[in-house]
Amino acid sequence: MNTYGISAIYRFELARWFRTLVQSLLSPVISTSLYFVVFGAAIGSRMAEIEGVSYGAFIVPGLIMLSVLTESISNASFGIYMPRYSGTIYEVLSAPISGMEIVIGYVGAAATKSIMLGLVILATARLFVPFSIEHPLWMVSFLVLTSLTFSLFGFIIGLWASGWEKLQIVPIMVVTPLAFLGGSFYSISMLPEFWQKVALFNPVVYLISGFRWSFYGVSDVAVGVSLGMTFLFLTLCLIVIWWIFKTGYRLKA
Repeated sequence: MNTYGISAIYRFELARWFRTLVQSLLSPVISTSLYFVVFGAAIGSRMAEIEGVSYGAFIVPGLIMLSVLTESISNASFGIYMPRYSGTIYEVLSAPISGMEIVIGYVGAAATKSIMLGLVILATARLFVPFSIEHPLWMVSFLVLTSLTFSLFGFIIGLWASGWEKLQIVPIMVVTPLAFLGGSFYSISMLPEFWQKVALFNPVVYLISGFRWSFYGVSDVAVGVSLGMTFLFLTLCLIVIWWIFKTGYRLKA
């Protein structure tokens, strides 16, 4: 294991993130704070509790997941796309470092950024609404697993994209709508029966449901199913990345 090479990629990616801290950290925190103001204060004061949890507290896990999903994909996809765009990917590929070590460096840095962002938003949420965390270890586990899984997904998008437009199309046109429709602001049990069944085809439902369970002990689907779906998506991403490095697909173009 080339730990020096992994560390070099990891530290470089973190340094790039810290250089743009206002855009990378402050902007998502402000956006999430506005959600708390609009949904938590304005709308939440007019809504009854959901499964025994106040509406303002109920949306905390969903808002954290919404930010973590989008930022994980954005950080990882930009991190690997930029070397391809500038041509420095050849230096990385010619270095004595394996594909697995490259992935660990880029994805590890992207996941670290997302975890830090999630914790900052968690602390910020306390300023707007009181909430509890019944299973803190599970909360951290879901946060780490989600950050890692969607950072791997973002890494794939960064290799697949052939231009800046494609780099943004999946997060904006696919992931963000799925997150909004995945129970970030409501429980899918509030939907008509037909749409409840349709919602179960949305993979983000399982992530948000499991993460919300770690806070309040309530969920739309069983926590075991949430974990299983998360690991399934993680495994699929690893298989795709293994295939990319095996075939060299999009690594140099």
